[in-house]
Amino acid sequence: MSANTTSADGVEKRRMHFVIAGGSLGGLATGIALRELGHDTTILERNRNPLLHDQGAGIVAGGHSLEFLFKYNRCQRPVAIHSERRQYLDNDGNVVHSVNANHNMTSWDLTYHMLRANYDVQKHGEGVCVSWRCTSDHSVTGTIAADRLIGADGPNSFIRSLFVPNLGRKYAGYCALRGTVVEHEVSDTARETFVDNFTFYHGPGIQILGCLIPGLNGTLEPGERLINFVYYTNFPEGSDALNDIMTDAEGRRHRITVPPGTVDPKAWKRQQELAVKHLPSQFAELVSKAKSPFVQAVTDVLSPENEFLDGRVVLIGDALAGFRPHTVASTSQAAFDAMIYADYVAGEVPWDIWKRRTMGYARFIHKRGVDMGNRSQHQLLPLEEYIRDRDEASIPIGGQVFPDWATEI
Repeated sequence: MSANTTSADGVEKRRMHFVIAGGSLGGLATGIALRELGHDTTILERNRNPLLHDQGAGIVAGGHSLEFLFKYNRCQRPVAIHSERRQYLDNDGNVVHSVNANHNMTSWDLTYHMLRANYDVQKHGEGVCVSWRCTSDHSVTGTIAADRLIGADGPNSFIRSLFVPNLGRKYAGYCALRGTVVEHEVSDTARETFVDNFTFYHGPGIQILGCLIPGLNGTLEPGERLINFVYYTNFPEGSDALNDIMTDAEGRRHRITVPPGTVDPKAWKRQQELAVKHLPSQFAELVSKAKSPFVQAVTDVLSPENEFLDGRVVLIGDALAGFRPHTVASTSQAAFDAMIYADYVAGEVPWDIWKRRTMGYARFIHKRGVDMGNRSQHQLLPLEEYIRDRDEASIPIGGQVFPDWATEI
């Protein structure tokens, strides 16, 4: 194996070995970007099966996500469903505000499998080289020497905890109830509401959104696509209601996520009844028909730094800043962090620019998520205020100028 790699400008540089803790979207994106530079990477993932694998969890493919796929994706297939309008309903299900707005919706599992395909199958001369690993024998352990350690292990980051041990996720007072329904299983009214539209409803202590995402195995076939919903509703900390929704069908109390397929049917039935009572009928239909819902407690976490041990350890994505989902920016952050870190490693971006941009992104969007969530869930405001919040959050991050407080290093 060569000890050096050659950059795009023909300059020979030392070939490095990066160990990446976390094999989800952020870790895969970072591994792909660093391998493209000619470096060696090893990804360590503690979960044998990804949490949201084949559950159709929806994500908004923001500008940096699409930029990353355009730059690195070798799989020649569509990755997202395009939505042309953002609209808001009243409690009777009528559209009370709409605006032309371009959104690209995809699913967690399609994005994950696309990244896995690009990471696992590598160019190797005229052929390919496929990596594999054993996950079935827990007695097999080892030590890996590396030049850099990348913490891409999510908002519960173990790597972050080694350097910032007293920093934990803080519950925000509400949960996201999430699920999907196959497009052909909903009524004509619901289909008309969600096809081609990114649809929202706000009520006291409630926000719910719905949109189309790719279906099983990434299909974009009309009728087989999924209608995805995210239903934010308040559960005060320490309340019986929170304990009920976070306790699964086998009686296990979860702190952050009740995975798909394990939600207590009795607890979900109560949420379906509340949905019928408080939501527009189109949204209540989604909550009622979801076959494998899951629950996520909304939390905040932001690391004060993104590098430790003189840059030998680096945090990216959710390990650096776990955004509230209102920002629809977590996947975009992972893609952005991966790309700009690769540019920094390649010498194309100086240290201070890399540092200011990544910390600026983390701090600015983290604050935006806290503000959006607190206003939506804990303040009763005119709809126009929530619309303004969403409009601001929809500005492409590439056009954002981060304030000085966010970029201070």
